[in-house]
Amino acid sequence: MKLYELKVEDEGIDEVFAISLVESPAIESDFLFFNKEEIRFARIDNEQRMLIGPILIPDKKILRIDGEGNPYHVFFSKDTVKKLAQNYLMKKYTDKATIEHGDKKIKGVNLVESWIKDGKLDKSNNYGLALPEGTWVGMFKISDETLWNDYVKTGKVKGFSVEALLEQKLVKASIIDLEKDIEDLTEGEANILLGQIKAIIKKDSRFKSKKRLEFESYSDYGEGVRNNAKRALEWAEKNGWGSCGTPVGKQRANQLAKGEPISVETIKRMYSFLSRHERDLESSKGYGDGCGKLMYDAWGGKSGLSWSRNKLRQLGLLTETKEGVPHYTKDGKLWEGPTHKTADGRLMTGATHTSDSEYLYHKEELNQPTITSTYPGEVAKKKKKDDK
Repeated sequence: MKLYELKVEDEGIDEVFAISLVESPAIESDFLFFNKEEIRFARIDNEQRMLIGPILIPDKKILRIDGEGNPYHVFFSKDTVKKLAQNYLMKKYTDKATIEHGDKKIKGVNLVESWIKDGKLDKSNNYGLALPEGTWVGMFKISDETLWNDYVKTGKVKGFSVEALLEQKLVKASIIDLEKDIEDLTEGEANILLGQIKAIIKKDSRFKSKKRLEFESYSDYGEGVRNNAKRALEWAEKNGWGSCGTPVGKQRANQLAKGEPISVETIKRMYSFLSRHERDLESSKGYGDGCGKLMYDAWGGKSGLSWSRNKLRQLGLLTETKEGVPHYTKDGKLWEGPTHKTADGRLMTGATHTSDSEYLYHKEELNQPTITSTYPGEVAKKKKKDDK
């Protein structure tokens, strides 16, 4: 079975961006939950509603299944676990939580303590947690009483699972009955691996029809993406990158600015990063205001978000229902509350229809006003056309 190490290669892109409460945690370790009757480490009068448990365990193999149904393992090194834990706090993600990796962030869940286990006297031992050195441990405060009663106390959720975007580095691959580091392959073993690769290619229908085989890559992302990357590079050339980005991120900016083809995997990373950080830039004052705007444009900016989303949809790699796509009110604010549908299928705010209900839109609908919108310029054009 293949083994991959999950790494932080690009500080501006790779990160844990949320922690999900799940029934079956991938690290196979449940959290403990305490209320006023069960807490023994402090005297309290009111129910605390606290969860404590491992968020990431270093060097633990985690089973995953790829898109073709093939199993493989991933793991985190101690250094990567520590870096992810530190970045999570530095980026103020302590209130970013979901249930079972759902699309919507939930409120009332806050990471109030976070530490890396270090030594036999680590305080995780006080809670009866037998965890390896270097484990990222977290304590969460659940202020939402309904969430606590309906999910935690009932056992619907039992542990933590991270939501992250990370680089995968192949460490080991199975060769016949042999599993070893790629770098340690002998010439004979490398020939065996090459033979297996050739056998896979020969089964490809494109090979049989004598079509050229190549890795899938695309460069049809347009001038908007290239120009955003160019602006970021030009600013960085005059002012320096400072603490923003890494060699990987800077290489990506150069690649986009030149219009070079990018792989499907890179497109996925582009979409994930740009979609997650789109709202974070609403208050940004420009490139000099931290790293956000600079790195956002280095990865193609809003044009890159639109292109990567459409490309993944075109390739069948981004399956969304209308309800699964983020919706916004007319003034461009993300709506995360209850919704209902009108008789003609339009989505509106509120669980039921009231005089305060508003229509909801996809982001691209707001960015591209149509002839039927209330956008003054369009109304004026239509009126002028009708007068003629």
